[in-house]
Amino acid sequence: MFYGTAAWDPWLIVAQIVCLQCLYYLTLGIFLSILVGTRVSKMSLVYFFDFATVNASTGTGWGVMASIFLSSIAGAGFLVYLVERARKCLDFCATLYIIHLFICVAYGGWPSSITWWVVNITGLAITALLGEYLCMRRELREIPISRYR
Repeated sequence: MFYGTAAWDPWLIVAQIVCLQCLYYLTLGIFLSILVGTRVSKMSLVYFFDFATVNASTGTGWGVMASIFLSSIAGAGFLVYLVERARKCLDFCATLYIIHLFICVAYGGWPSSITWWVVNITGLAITALLGEYLCMRRELREIPISRYR
């Protein structure tokens, strides 16, 4: 599809959101199993969705925070291949983290920890800014033109 054509395709947008959400949770699970799985006896969804696990007072909490930050960096890479446009990165990132907030509220209640909010808003900023930067670099690459037609 050419960048100049503006076709409204809601199925494509929904598919991109679902893919981005799934890839985010996949990478979060990988980083949680590496950084937190070695510290706890049993991994569960608590480390994904409960705001109480995101704290700076335990080593496990630091592992959860590091996993969220690393997943945010990986999410920026996913934006380059799924969204491909710098001007759409903030929209997709905000959608990703709003859906994550809804799932966290459904799982463990409203996040009352300031640490949870700081970590997730910082993760949103990392994903959006790094994703926009990487998408802009990709958009500004020169188009190779072959000499022989």
